[in-house]
Amino acid sequence: MKTKIGIASDHGGHEIKQLLKQRLEAQNYTVVDFGNSRFDAGDDYPDYVLPLAKAVASKEVVKGIAVCGSGVGASIAANKVTGVRAALVHDHFSAHQGVEDDDMNVLCMGGRIIGSEKAYELTIAFLNAEFSNAARHLRRLNKIEPPNSVYY
Repeated sequence: MKTKIGIASDHGGHEIKQLLKQRLEAQNYTVVDFGNSRFDAGDDYPDYVLPLAKAVASKEVVKGIAVCGSGVGASIAANKVTGVRAALVHDHFSAHQGVEDDDMNVLCMGGRIIGSEKAYELTIAFLNAEFSNAARHLRRLNKIEPPNSVYY
């Protein structure tokens, strides 16, 4: 089995989440689905993204993938959880560079912005990337981690 990852979406990302889950399981990833398990136009992204983010922070899963309509709400919600470094990504470079330089552990995407093939490409780039542990990147991360972080 490959890496244990978490995945979550609201109605805006439900279709892409379902397709990603199937394709990742076919690639022997262990996928923990934090919902929504069915399409519900009235659901709210925090109900699924926050449990996913907490699972990433507690290391229940190694990385997380969150999809909502634009990806913005999922990113904002995930970043409320200490230990999560989530980013909205719609390009290949950021999908791997975010991990390599910034130790991103939650990939957020917009289900109404990109298609399923692009979402899969970005997900694979994200999952295959590893944090560099370079001194300059560790120094920068230390500046934003509690208790060192400064909030304006």
